[in-house]
Amino acid sequence: MPDARIVALAGGVGAARFLQGLADVIPRERLFVIGNVGDDAEIHGLHVSPDLDTVMYTLAGLNDPKRGWGIRGDTFRCLEFLSMIGVETWFGLGDRDLAIHLYRTGRLREGAKLSEVTAELCAALLVDSALVPATDQRLRTLVETPAGMLEFQDWFVRRGARGHVRSLRLEGAARARPAPGVLEAIAGAAAVLVCPSNPFISIGPILAVRGLREALRRTGAPVAAISPIVGGRALKGPAARMMKDLGHAATAAGVAGLYRDFVNVFVLDQKDRRLAPEIEKMEMRAVVTNTIMRGAARRRELAQAVLEALGIA
Repeated sequence: MPDARIVALAGGVGAARFLQGLADVIPRERLFVIGNVGDDAEIHGLHVSPDLDTVMYTLAGLNDPKRGWGIRGDTFRCLEFLSMIGVETWFGLGDRDLAIHLYRTGRLREGAKLSEVTAELCAALLVDSALVPATDQRLRTLVETPAGMLEFQDWFVRRGARGHVRSLRLEGAARARPAPGVLEAIAGAAAVLVCPSNPFISIGPILAVRGLREALRRTGAPVAAISPIVGGRALKGPAARMMKDLGHAATAAGVAGLYRDFVNVFVLDQKDRRLAPEIEKMEMRAVVTNTIMRGAARRRELAQAVLEALGIA
């Protein structure tokens, strides 16, 4: 199936950077991204989808590479004025970014599904790849800390992801069903990729959607995952600390163990070469390469290496 789609499970800045490289080496129309919605939140009365938007802005060429989120060159005058009148503004929303959330919130209140609204926004921003939320139902990540059970953005942004994580709860997971086209894309894919994202808060909510993990086990396509942990550390975010807090080794092999029931190929960094035999004992083929994406050339090289490992380069 030379024209079959390449399906990617994605959440967070690391995923967006990898997808940017992937979109540079394959026709963008072949890319089908299943996005995390576990960190969606209501901010100032608006429905904000941070992971979907990070991927969308990146594929549209609008992302801010320095911050890793938001729109390049955006201003924050609305937040400045809100702060001046006494409103808390701990969640950064740029002025052009706000336009996206205003549109999304209005359409959802009219009865549109999140997948429909996401497709409309991608079309408006000239994104040629498909970007689909894992589910149209409400799914929210809650984080239990010594301070109690917190909404994800409260813990991650407002509190800077400080404190140990005791457990995670995915509110709404029992009712969440895959968005239209998700299961079909996995079943008919040329390959499925799990992006280098936090396995608990970026990929975990996607896998929690009913039937999705089973679809990954059943697909005839090869499934590859890229480690977000290099040398025992996360390149961005709290993934390594969360691995330890939740009882897993903060290593590439620890991440591989979380995906061992559906992943065939596991991609790890050269710094972790010694872990390859441990990963292969989990019945995955270990592929060692440079996974650190510093610049566009490195992003493309990683994407190409993953495609070659899957035999679809």
